Amino acid sequence: MDRRHFLASSVAAALAASLPIGRLLAAGSGVPVAGDVAAVTGSGTATVLERAALQELRDSLRGALLLAGDPGYDEARRVLNESINKHPALIVQPTGVADIRNAVTFARERELLLAVKCGGHSTSGKSTCEGGMQIDLSHFRSARVDPIGRRAYVAGGSLLGEMDHEAMAFGLVTTAGTVSHTGIGGLTLGGGFGRLARRFGLALDNVRSVDIVTAGGQLVHASADENPDLYWGVRGGGGNFGIVTGFEFGLHPMQREIVGGDVMFPIARAREIFEFYGDFSTNAPDELYADAFMVVPRGGKPGVFGISVCYSGPAEQAESVLAPLRKLGGPIADTIKAQEYVAIQRSSDRTDPRNEGAYMKEGFIRDFQPGMVNALLDGFQPHMDRGTVVYFQHAGGAINRVAPDATAFSHRHVKHGMFSIVSWQLDTDPAPHIRYIKDYWATVEPFTLGRYTNSIGDEPQKLVSDNYGIALPRLRALKKKYDSGNLFRLNANVVPGA
Repeated sequence: MDRRHFLASSVAAALAASLPIGRLLAAGSGVPVAGDVAAVTGSGTATVLERAALQELRDSLRGALLLAGDPGYDEARRVLNESINKHPALIVQPTGVADIRNAVTFARERELLLAVKCGGHSTSGKSTCEGGMQIDLSHFRSARVDPIGRRAYVAGGSLLGEMDHEAMAFGLVTTAGTVSHTGIGGLTLGGGFGRLARRFGLALDNVRSVDIVTAGGQLVHASADENPDLYWGVRGGGGNFGIVTGFEFGLHPMQREIVGGDVMFPIARAREIFEFYGDFSTNAPDELYADAFMVVPRGGKPGVFGISVCYSGPAEQAESVLAPLRKLGGPIADTIKAQEYVAIQRSSDRTDPRNEGAYMKEGFIRDFQPGMVNALLDGFQPHMDRGTVVYFQHAGGAINRVAPDATAFSHRHVKHGMFSIVSWQLDTDPAPHIRYIKDYWATVEPFTLGRYTNSIGDEPQKLVSDNYGIALPRLRALKKKYDSGNLFRLNANVVPGA
């Protein structure tokens, strides 16, 4: 080999190792597995994965199989909530459907505990696990838009910002959360609230079809015309039926520029602003999305009460729609302005309270009932060592105009989602802060009616099951058909029917 060819090859190798595909190949096919690996099954019993079986799995993948100590393992196992610190026995990072099928088959045949990670936003850490298999979809992302047919075709591991970016380039949108690094799969399968949901429905209301790898390792297409039972179930049933490898979304025309931002007030005005927000949000047109938040950071910093808006209707009507908010007067900050929709979709990326140690309780409300504001304010206790948030996500509108049995998301009454979140510094004891938020939530929970599937954490199985409401019997039958062994259990679990 001449010197020029040697240098070129060395540079190419170094460059490949620095890129994602280089990391995939470095841990992928051809790399020998050192030995057996201890693991756990879905029922919690110990098992051993033999070296030969792991090597066979690694050699079957185009993507990576990561074991403890491999480069990239620690990054892959972590989720957004940094207080979750679990160690899967093995992590598969598929680059395509074949890898996903091979990984699912391996997990099913060995009855492994299985977690599926898309964006990693599950506050309770359901997208990772201790001692099982994690399928990390972070290398399985793409979004393609058909502007004529008004469709988006999105790979199962994609993030919301990727679809927003591609669709908005053609003046098209669909409902896609409020934080751009949220995984499309997790958000959509459980509901999918967002800044356009009041106008265009939940993310799941805009799903036209899915491709899904079931527990049996089969790739199944589901739409209104093909496997309609599964199509119904994945729209609200969460990740219970398999791993969605591809979504087809319907898109809607919308101008690139909206009017949005935050207006914030001293927390001393919380009662006044709360009562205003109840009327303002309830009577808003579908084109207006308005959240409310009461926040006290840790460290003794002053708290604020804010309202965050996104108005996507005709620009000339924005001022009249927002006039009641402007009349409140005396804000300490006001960032409401004309801006691009994709910009406001990224605006909460760094302020999401789940970016550190966090614990959350939430529920749906139909209206602002008498006594609810009193309970929220009376029990709200700032603390030097924790951040405390009460958050209302605006719903209603088009969400309410879908029949409760049309999809597996039966909570069509929801006008707001109500969240209480506590966060703490990772090197401190979380127990007193979690105990506080549980006690606080107990005083406001009587005003709720149902829970958001995507936010369910450590609740008892009966509560999880009951939360599916009228959809539960049909969901249990579907679970028996597509996942009778409950391989996909790290979610708001549907227990297979008898």
